[in-house]
Amino acid sequence: MKNIAIAGIGIGENSLTREAVDAITRAEVLIGAQGVLETVSRSLKIDSKPSFPCYSPADVARIVTENPATDFAVLVSGDVGFYSAAAGISKALGEHNVRYVPGVSAVVAFFAKLKMPWQDAALVSAHGRRVNVADCVRRNRLTFCLTGNNTAEIGYALAEAGLEDIPVHIGENIGSATEKIYTAAAGNLPETGCPSHTVLLFVNERYDDRVLSGIPDHRFIRAAGIPMTKSEIRAVILSRLRLRPGDIFWDIGAGTGSVTVEAAFAVYRGGVYAVERREDAARLIQQNVKNFHLGNVTLIQGEAPAALETLPCPGAVFIGGSGGEMLPIISAVLRKSPQVRLVITAITVETVAAAVAALEGAGMEAEILQINAARGKKINGLHRMEAQNPVTVISAGGDA
Repeated sequence: MKNIAIAGIGIGENSLTREAVDAITRAEVLIGAQGVLETVSRSLKIDSKPSFPCYSPADVARIVTENPATDFAVLVSGDVGFYSAAAGISKALGEHNVRYVPGVSAVVAFFAKLKMPWQDAALVSAHGRRVNVADCVRRNRLTFCLTGNNTAEIGYALAEAGLEDIPVHIGENIGSATEKIYTAAAGNLPETGCPSHTVLLFVNERYDDRVLSGIPDHRFIRAAGIPMTKSEIRAVILSRLRLRPGDIFWDIGAGTGSVTVEAAFAVYRGGVYAVERREDAARLIQQNVKNFHLGNVTLIQGEAPAALETLPCPGAVFIGGSGGEMLPIISAVLRKSPQVRLVITAITVETVAAAVAALEGAGMEAEILQINAARGKKINGLHRMEAQNPVTVISAGGDA
C-alpha cells in the first residue's frame, strides 16, 4: 500500500498552505496538470523530483501502480472539496492510503478580495457543466459561479429570464499576475470577453426563493383565445404531480403557461419542457416565463405526440390539452417513461372517457376528481358566489 496526498494548491503560487508544502516536500513523486506542476515548481523551486503531467484518475492510478516510489503527492488546483478532480482520483486509488490536503478555493479567495462573507452564498459551477444559473440567481441573494469560456452564455440566460439588471462582481484570473476584478450588470456579460479562469458573484437584493402554487390568475400575461388553467385547479394539479426539485417535467398543451410556471418553481434543480402547437400561445409562454424570472423552461413548439420524441425522460407529465390525440399522447409518454406520474385535466365528459380508457388500457389505475369552485364577486356592496366551470383532474402512475 502506498501513501498518496491529494493536495489542493490554492489559486496560485502565493496561496500554498504549509500542510500542502509539507506534503509536496515529503513526496518522492509529483503528479498533476502541467500548469499546476509549473506553479509548484516556481513557488518551491523543486525541479529534481520526478513529475508526471496528468490528472485523469486512470492515468494517476497507473503511474502510482507502476512507479516503485511509496510516497506521492497528487496536485489539484484550488481546494480538494470544491468541484475538484480529487474525488475521482481518490476513488481510482482506493487500495492505497489516501489523504486530502485542503487548499484555498477560488470562492474563499474571491469573497476575501471583495471583503464579503460567503457562508450564505449559493455555490455553482458552470465550468464544463450545464447548470441553471438564472434560477440560482432568482432564488438566492448571493450566487457564486465558476465559469469556463461561457460567461456570454450565462449572460444571455439571465437576460432571457429577465434578470439582466442584477449586478455581478467579475473576477478574472484570480491569484495570478493578470488578476482583474470589476462589477457589471448581468446582461452585459456577453460584452466583457472574460477569459476561461473567471468567477462570478451575482448579488440579487430582490431574490425570491418561494415555491409558488395557486398563483393569482391576474399575475399572468393573458391573450384572447388562449386557455389558462385557473389558480384553484393549478394548486390541485401541482399537489397531484408530486414534483421533486430535480425532476424533468413535461407540460403538454401548455396554453398560457400557468402550469409551466408553477412547475418551474417546484423543479428548480430540474427542467420544464412546455409543449404547445400554437405559435401565438408559444410566444405568450415565453413572456410569462420571463415575467416570473425562470431559467429552467424549454419551449417546444410542435404537435404532440410527434414533438415528444426527442425530449428527455420525464418524472412527471401534465396533459392540459391533447388536440383529440389523448391515446397517442399517453402512449408516447409511457414509452418514454413507464414509471411516470401523469396528471390530466378535462372539461368535457368525452375527454374524461378517453383519458381513463387510455390509462386503464396501459394497466394504470386512474384517480378521478372533479372540482367545482366558486369565487366571491361583489355586487351592490354584497358578495355573491360565482361558479367556475367544473374541471375533472385525472391522475395515475408514479411513486406511491
